[in-house]
Amino acid sequence: MRLPWPRSLFARLMLIWIVGLTAVLAVSFMLFVGERERVGRAALFEGIAQEIAATADVLDRLSPAERERWIDELGRRRLRFALRPPGEPAEFRPLPEHPLLNALREAMPDRMPTLHAVDRAAMPHPMLMASIRLADGMPLLVRLPGLGPRLARGPHLPPPDRLLAALLALIGGVSLLAWIAVRLATRPLSRMAEAARALGENPERAPIDTTGPAEVAQAAAAFNQMQQRIREHVADRTRILAAISHDLQTPITRLRLRAEMVDDEALRGRIQSDLDAMQALVKEGLAYARSLDERQPAQPIDVDGLLSALHADAQDMGWEVSVEGKAHRRSLGQPTALRRALWNLIENGVKFGGRVEVRLTESIEGFEIRIRDHGPGVSEAELDKVFEPFFRTESSRSRETGGTGLGLAIARNLLRAQRGDVALRNHPGGGLEAIVTLPAMAGGPS
Repeated sequence: MRLPWPRSLFARLMLIWIVGLTAVLAVSFMLFVGERERVGRAALFEGIAQEIAATADVLDRLSPAERERWIDELGRRRLRFALRPPGEPAEFRPLPEHPLLNALREAMPDRMPTLHAVDRAAMPHPMLMASIRLADGMPLLVRLPGLGPRLARGPHLPPPDRLLAALLALIGGVSLLAWIAVRLATRPLSRMAEAARALGENPERAPIDTTGPAEVAQAAAAFNQMQQRIREHVADRTRILAAISHDLQTPITRLRLRAEMVDDEALRGRIQSDLDAMQALVKEGLAYARSLDERQPAQPIDVDGLLSALHADAQDMGWEVSVEGKAHRRSLGQPTALRRALWNLIENGVKFGGRVEVRLTESIEGFEIRIRDHGPGVSEAELDKVFEPFFRTESSRSRETGGTGLGLAIARNLLRAQRGDVALRNHPGGGLEAIVTLPAMAGGPS
């Protein structure tokens, strides 16, 4: 089974830092403890060897009677000396390779020291005994009663509570440093992601800051260059569309005048109908171009008043439109653009669904306006495509019933220009529902 891997770059870097540094600290701590124990043992063995060598030199200068009298007084702190005749008890086990034996040989190369381990049932750990010969050939036995159990215990570690506290302190400090380092490294990427999301809503937004590490600064500069090119591309497309739509009005007007000279009344009516359709298409094209380049200053908008005005206009048109809900705050945007966007959605609902219901709700984030018709709805595959310019559903290919295919595209452009948006869904009770979201002004009730 694969372990879950964090999806964000911040979490991945933090995990790598914490796990990696924890492992490094643990290994370093164990190596430190082992090296400290090795150095401590080497110093201990060297001190014991020097003490035994000094004692042997003192005994060499004493007579046999004086040796017997002073032997019990020497080395009482951690060594026990004894004089015995040659021969070794059966329980003595020679240790040909031992760090203490090497230290003894370096301290007394001419005395031929030997080292033994004494195994007895009464002792839980073997006891070390060193044997050397004095200058007159008498053997000197050195017992090391406290050294055997200490060597058997292995490396000396701190108490578990102190060890855990030290490790937790190290991990906490490393985690804090890792958090700061990773945060500094990923914050420019987070800002770039926010800028990329905002670019789709407002290509005219200010360029992002290019400070930070060299790689991030290069990526930010490339992003700003891309944004500038997108802005120029959209501006060029808007200017071309506006120019074509504007220039088409003159020949359409000339054709309309010349159509009046046609004697056949039926033919003249068909020509006038075609010219009316062309005129409507040109007007919608100009409106779409203006919606892409809407630059009106933002101002407070009375959402209740705007919906009431739209309701009155719809009644004057003879449309069956109802409005529910009340807003206690104002929205900040462009009143003319918002009115045009909502009117397009209501008009679209009346055209395809006959009866339209408008419901306003308010939340902490802003406003939600649901515009529902009672028509046939739209297939799920076309819910987002209908916002594309000149797209019309299969059931509305006629210019008389389907229009130019720009109404919803204009509505979305106008709403996004003021930090709002619109989405479509098929209502469970039938018909199509447009969900408009608008920001609210900061402050109290309107």
